[in-house]
Amino acid sequence: MSIARLLHRFACVLSLRERQGVAAIEFALYSVVFLSILAGTVDIGNLIFSEFQLDQSIAAGAQYAVVNATQVSSSGGGALASSISTVVNNGHTSSGGWTNTVVVNNGPTATTTNGTVSSSGTAANADNYYCPTGTPGSWTWGAGKTSGASCGSNVIAGKFVTISASRSIAPFFPAWGFVTNGTITHYAMVQVQ
Repeated sequence: MSIARLLHRFACVLSLRERQGVAAIEFALYSVVFLSILAGTVDIGNLIFSEFQLDQSIAAGAQYAVVNATQVSSSGGGALASSISTVVNNGHTSSGGWTNTVVVNNGPTATTTNGTVSSSGTAANADNYYCPTGTPGSWTWGAGKTSGASCGSNVIAGKFVTISASRSIAPFFPAWGFVTNGTITHYAMVQVQ
């Protein structure tokens, strides 16, 4: 074999090694971009999934309240609040950081935190009719009224069920900052009578 031929083979081997080195550097640079995209996709996907779970849980609780509207009373309100709270609680797959509160007509209240239900509220309030005002999360019930009483502006007092559900959010990739630690909460108020 001639020296020229050996030099040519040596040059080819060096060229291949140089290309592999450049490929390794390119991979290192591109992998940072791909990992950023992956981290953002996972964290934002988890947030959206949690939002959908809350919406579905609240919708199931609201539907249960409408179907069982006859229980909105001092005698059935406590059981209704506990049942709705259980329905809302069953609508998620997370293992922790989940809370919901159900208030039946400014009276019986059931709060479920991580699967444990606690009851409170004044059962007698469930027999009244109300004209609630305010915004989600800060509703004001006002004074109890009788059936057919006016709330003004051609609105008649009714019986309502409020539902709130919260879930803690912890990102998989907190250092990337796409989603921050916190709590998301959804609310619903359903007029049942």
